[in-house]
Amino acid sequence: MRSTPLHPVARLPEEWSASLAARGERSFAAKQVFHWIHRRGILDPAAMTNLPARLREHLAAEGLGEVLTPERVHRSEDGTRKLLLRLHDGATIETVLLPSVSGPGSQAQLDADAAAADDEDDEADAQAGATPRTRVTQCISTQVGCAMGCGFCASGVAGLKRHLGAEEIAGQVLLGRAMLEEGEDLRNVVYMGMGEPLHNYEATARSLRLLTHPEGINLSTRRVTVSTSGLVPEIARLGADFGGQIALAISLHAADDETRSALMPINRKYPLDALLAALRAYPLPRRRRITVEYTLVAGQNDDPAEARRLAKLLRGLPVKINLIPMNPIEASSLGPPGQERVAAFQEVLTEAGYSCFVRRRRGDDVSAACGQLVLLGAKPKVRRALG
Repeated sequence: MRSTPLHPVARLPEEWSASLAARGERSFAAKQVFHWIHRRGILDPAAMTNLPARLREHLAAEGLGEVLTPERVHRSEDGTRKLLLRLHDGATIETVLLPSVSGPGSQAQLDADAAAADDEDDEADAQAGATPRTRVTQCISTQVGCAMGCGFCASGVAGLKRHLGAEEIAGQVLLGRAMLEEGEDLRNVVYMGMGEPLHNYEATARSLRLLTHPEGINLSTRRVTVSTSGLVPEIARLGADFGGQIALAISLHAADDETRSALMPINRKYPLDALLAALRAYPLPRRRRITVEYTLVAGQNDDPAEARRLAKLLRGLPVKINLIPMNPIEASSLGPPGQERVAAFQEVLTEAGYSCFVRRRRGDDVSAACGQLVLLGAKPKVRRALG
């Protein structure tokens, strides 16, 4: 039983129908309210001009309003924008807007399936004579801080402060869409910001339903990727609840339990055998693949022998592999290997038959790159080399 009422921004249309019907409102009012919030991005009841005054007053009394306040925009030289957002209780989170860039290998390798969908749209636009638009991927957060404690990630430096509500997760996308620049379209959303999405399962699942609802933003499930450090029961739950339609990314980062446990404490609870079994059981649609994220940490997991172990470990799974040279963080003395080491690791996997990409570094000059989102004011505890 829910102990607190749902925030208005977190309600689905059927929940609006039930609550408004109890007040004697007409049935179509529920769709109107949901449209205002999730399709038009309007959270001020006074601006919902086609609603009766009494309903607007009721929505205001229920607390409908902005759930996130943008405090600062950090703009990278490559066009990436990191938004610092203030929550109602004073806590802060970060979300990142990643415009596509031109050039070989330029597509941010966050979700290759979504990228393929973008390519289809581009072809359709070209045939219709439409002006090409800039695709934007938004990386969103699900927690204030993080409990996972991965050795290469800044988000967990101060531990977990609290979960975000579904309204705060979906609200990042509403705000990000409102902050797009001329000629930009929000195409993809990746749950790869601060926090472990599946550790906050209920709010993550509700936000997915909000973002993909046909009466709202109506994101295709092909364009939404949830990344997890490997919470095995919740992987199964995500697959069952969404029929495998939500794209799944796994933060793997090692091919043996000893190395992975040193880098990622969650591996002690859900070791590789259990994780790989969960991936094999995930109800993946035909021609879709799981994304394997592998952060290369110098001297820890970047040896070509480790690449061979990884190739063997993943054999038979429908996967694509994103290699991520570790982005430096203040809380760690760990760092990335050199380019030659990265290329040698990639070559092993490519020769083994895998689609393997090296993720292009985006936004690192404003600490917006993978693993660099941090809780404002967190005091870093420096992590030395592991092992």
